[in-house]
Parts: sequence; structure tokens; C-alpha cells
Amino acid sequence: KFYGLRPILRGISFQVARGEFVAVLGANGAGKTTLLRMLATLSRPTSGALGTDGIDALKEPESARARIGVVSHHSLVYPDLSAYENLAFHAAMHGLAFGGARHAESDVIEAVLRKVNLWARAHDYARTFSRGMIQRLTIARAILHDPPLLLLDEPFTGLDQTSAASLSALLHEAAVQGRAVVMTTHEFGRGLDGVTRALAIKGGKIDGELTSDISAETLGRLVA
Repeated sequence: KFYGLRPILRGISFQVARGEFVAVLGANGAGKTTLLRMLATLSRPTSGALGTDGIDALKEPESARARIGVVSHHSLVYPDLSAYENLAFHAAMHGLAFGGARHAESDVIEAVLRKVNLWARAHDYARTFSRGMIQRLTIARAILHDPPLLLLDEPFTGLDQTSAASLSALLHEAAVQGRAVVMTTHEFGRGLDGVTRALAIKGGKIDGELTSDISAETLGRLVA
């Protein structure tokens, strides 16, 4: 990926299988968000290929997006809607089908809110939620259409220790349930529980990879 003549990412190549929870690490400005935006088909690479679930994501981005759930820096949660209303509005805006029945949509939304432990607050306004609850609601929206690929950009930013532990468990569960999960982070000290592989980006390239016994200290040395 180039911006003008300036290279941002060069020669990045990797695959992620269902059931994997991959952390993409690097210092601020390393190109992590740019990479995630390309994986989400929100930005086109200058050159190269991108595929998901057998689909050429550069030729058929809309089909690819239907198989991707994205959690970005900005939650895009509507504060004056309840958690339930946020998900129902998202479903309507994106034309999500639930068998054509209102009760089917209600069942899916309830199931997703229970999965992120927010069903008890389903009808409370989002503006009353903590940062951690907002993040869980954002993930609920990202998995509402049951995508095989979940992409998260710095999801632990601003979370306290309890919320971070809850989010980490949720992402690990998503991978265990057969999704491919890719998360960018520059916070090497947390959010790594359940991560099956870590890729370090440095100078616009993958500069190292770990597949087992991942620790904050090791990761810190990897991207230093």
C-alpha cells in the first residue's frame, strides 16, 4: 500500500484459518490500521491480492463484506438508542435477513446480546454504558450477521483491567466457535490471552511471527 510515493505496507503476505486468533502488533504508525482497513475492504491495496472464504475481495468487495465483522477505533454506537435498538437498526440498515420474520430477528438479537453479556441491559440507552460495555455492544453488532471473519482495530484501548479480561475471553470464544479473528494492538501487556499467533509489523513489513508461548515480554522484544 502506497500513499502517493510513500510506502506504508510492503510485501505483507499471510493467511488466517477459522479458529485462529491472530494479533497484529507494532508501534503506533507501523501500518496496523492501514492493514486492517484493507482486510475489511475499506481501502484498496496499491497492488496484491486479497481473498476471504473463497471470494476475491478486490473484485467482489460487497460479497466479501457480508462475511466480515469489523470493530474499528470508533464504536459508531448510537447513544440515544438502546442496545437492542442499535442492533435492530444495524440489521435494517444493512438489509440483514432473519428468515423474514420479526420474531426471528428478535431471537437473533437476544442471542447475540446474551453472548456479549448485555441482555440484562438490552433496553437501556447506550449512553448509560461504560466503555467496556460499549465495546461489547460494538462486537455484538459486528457478529450479528454471523461472519466467519472478525477484524478488530485496537479493541483494548481505554478499557480497565476487568473489561479487558472480559473482552479477551469473548474474542477467544469467537475463535473457538470457528471464526477467524484478527486484532491489531500496540498494547503488548494485555489482551493476549487466547491468541494463537502473533505477527509483528515493522517498517511496513512482517518482521516476526510467534505461534506459541506468547508473552508480553517476548512480543515487546519482537517489535522493539
